[in-house]
Amino acid sequence: MPAIELILGIVLGLLSLGLVIAVLMQPGKDKRLSGAIAGGADTFFAKGKAGKWDQLLGKITVAMCIALFVLILVLYCIVAV
Repeated sequence: MPAIELILGIVLGLLSLGLVIAVLMQPGKDKRLSGAIAGGADTFFAKGKAGKWDQLLGKITVAMCIALFVLILVLYCIVAV
């Protein structure tokens, strides 16, 4: 059984690292001061591309959170038994 725990532990570490990276890649939702400093150069085409990328990152983040939660429960059940 220790081999399964080791493999799931490695997967847990990689998944948590991927989740941190996915969260850090997402842009902030607050545009009050950043738009004034950066010039607010949002064109019609740039908004569509950024929106699709933000949506994809959001979906990836949610999927990784669910997978992390399930993996933690599985590891807890394996170790507790």
